[in-house]
Formats: sequence, C-alpha cells, structure tokens
Amino acid sequence: MKTISFICITFLISNYCLAATKADSTAYEKQRERVNQLLDQRHQRFGEFDASLKARTGIFGLKRKKDMQASIDILKEIVLTDNNIFKETKALLDFKDLEKQAIAGQASESGERITGYINTISKLQRNQDKMEQEISVLQKRNIVYLNLLLFAFLGIVILTFILVKRLKN
Repeated sequence: MKTISFICITFLISNYCLAATKADSTAYEKQRERVNQLLDQRHQRFGEFDASLKARTGIFGLKRKKDMQASIDILKEIVLTDNNIFKETKALLDFKDLEKQAIAGQASESGERITGYINTISKLQRNQDKMEQEISVLQKRNIVYLNLLLFAFLGIVILTFILVKRLKN
C-alpha cells in the first residue's frame, strides 16, 4: 500500500512536469522555426548577392555603378538579416535558459513535495507501529484478565459443587 501511494504520487508529479514541458517545447519549436526562416532568407540573399556580383551590364562587360549599388544593397539586407538571426537566436537561448530554470524549480518543488510525502508516510508508519504495539499489549492484558475471570469462574463452580455436595450429605 505504501509503495503504491508513492508510485501514484510520483506518476502525478511526472505528468504535471511533462505537460508543462510540452507547452514550453511548442514555444521553443516556434522560435526555432523563426530562426530557420531567417537562415533560409540569408541563404537566399547570398544567392542574390552572387548573381549581382556576376551582373555586368556596362560597356564591354564591365560593372556599372548601378550593378555595384545593387550588390551593396543586397549586402545591407544580409547584414540586417544577420542581426535578426542573432537577436532571434539570443531569444532562443534565453528561452532555453528560462526553461532550464523552470525545470530546475519544478524539480526542486517536486523533490520537496516528495520529501514531505516520505516524511508523512514515515510518521504514519511510526504511528501505526506504535498502535500495533499498544494493541498487542491490550490483547495480552485481555488474555490475562480472561484467564483470571475463567479461573475465578472455575473456582466458584468448584466451590458451588463442593457446597452442594456437602449440603446433600
């Protein structure tokens, strides 16, 4: 019975932690998708940058000012995307740190609860052992009293039998 209670308590606590972890995991996955989208945008812009480097629309296949400005604009977009990637990655890491702290807090709280349950169970076991000892003592006393009562009853029966026999004689 004691181990079943402990198992049930442990199961309930683990289900609570699992539910909280699933909610956190969903938010974490969304944040990861944002970072991956930004990385895909960056990759796409690098492809555009390579194409702009190869673009030569000037006379005799030379680069024009417009071609170089297009390359510079694409590089600016890449830098802005990189900044967004860093910002979102930092948010992702911060989220992971918060998740670790929350899990550590839940583990600590669960540990405290389990310790409390163990202490309560131990206290109840001690009380039960104490009551079992008291019951044992009371049962022994009852046996002694029952034996004394039986002895007294037998004594009365024997005395009555002797008195009846004497009166008949």
